[in-house]
Amino acid sequence: MEQTLFERIYASVVSREPTYDGVYYTAVLTTRIVCRPSCRARTPKAENVEFYPSLEKAVRAGFRPCKRCRPEEGGALRPDAVLAARADAVMAARLAEKLTLAKLAEALTVSPFHLQRTYKQVTGRSPAVKLDQLRSDKACELLAHTDTPIAEIGRTAGFPGASHFAAWFARKNSLSPTEYRNQSKGGTADEQARE
Repeated sequence: MEQTLFERIYASVVSREPTYDGVYYTAVLTTRIVCRPSCRARTPKAENVEFYPSLEKAVRAGFRPCKRCRPEEGGALRPDAVLAARADAVMAARLAEKLTLAKLAEALTVSPFHLQRTYKQVTGRSPAVKLDQLRSDKACELLAHTDTPIAEIGRTAGFPGASHFAAWFARKNSLSPTEYRNQSKGGTADEQARE
């Protein structure tokens, strides 16, 4: 027997799948709270649920947005994607710091385990890999477009020592910071030395 639309959406609520996130909103009659279908809160009984096609309609009907899944944030993005986007913003803003998974999780008020698992699920890579890429991108940008001293670029990218930065940069880019700068400015190190 074919499931009704209500049964299909309710099944996504039970399994906390994001299939209907942003398409329908789960209004719980007993608590007067409206959630995303994928909300991690305790699953309400089917008889206590109504689905609304928009958050605005649910709010007009007297429901308040859930504080856990925050259906009002991130448009149609599910909460996991919102968390990953927030993690990206924190990492981009704090490149110069020694930013561990624990510190990143603390800034986002989630557990390190939850952050690691969720971020990898959404993006396909760990926060550490993303942070490493952000640091590399920033270092390459500064080397190519500024005359900022290499040691200072290293500090901006989160490395307290110039030698540690140079070794890391060479592993990532197969060039030393000086070689990368010279190539990006149109010449080799030997050509630059002759000028």
